[in-house]
Amino acid sequence: MARGIDYGNLMHQAMRGLIRQVLTEVGEHGLPGAHHFFITFDTTHPDVQIADWLRARYPSEMTIVLQHWFDNLMVDDDGFTVTLNFGNQPEPLRIPFDALRTFVDPSVEFGLRFESHEDEDEDETDDEDGDDDGGDDDPPPAPREAEVVRLDRFRKP
Repeated sequence: MARGIDYGNLMHQAMRGLIRQVLTEVGEHGLPGAHHFFITFDTTHPDVQIADWLRARYPSEMTIVLQHWFDNLMVDDDGFTVTLNFGNQPEPLRIPFDALRTFVDPSVEFGLRFESHEDEDEDETDDEDGDDDGGDDDPPPAPREAEVVRLDRFRKP
């Protein structure tokens, strides 16, 4: 079997490390200047921990904002926890880095988007695993790749 360089996975790890470092510094020292973050994540990820009422309201994805009020921001190798205020009701959230879809800091026009190739793969196959044998021997889902995201989505009109 030919050995290659998995640039997509390497990029994913690097971008995850960047977000981990940024959130760790913010957890220790607070947000500097006008920095703030829009973080969109997959609420269906099995390791996401949010209140049931939030999961019901956001069944597929949710965007949180770390700006004016947040508490208990703690970061580890796999993700972060933070307490946010929803209508004067503090709610703790646990978000694994693998659940991230976007990370944007509009104050400096910086953004990342993590995408999966699962949707593309599903369109190209005839049966569940694409080899026409009726078996289910699919490899695990591809890791999300990172790319720069357009900030127009997060601009206020």
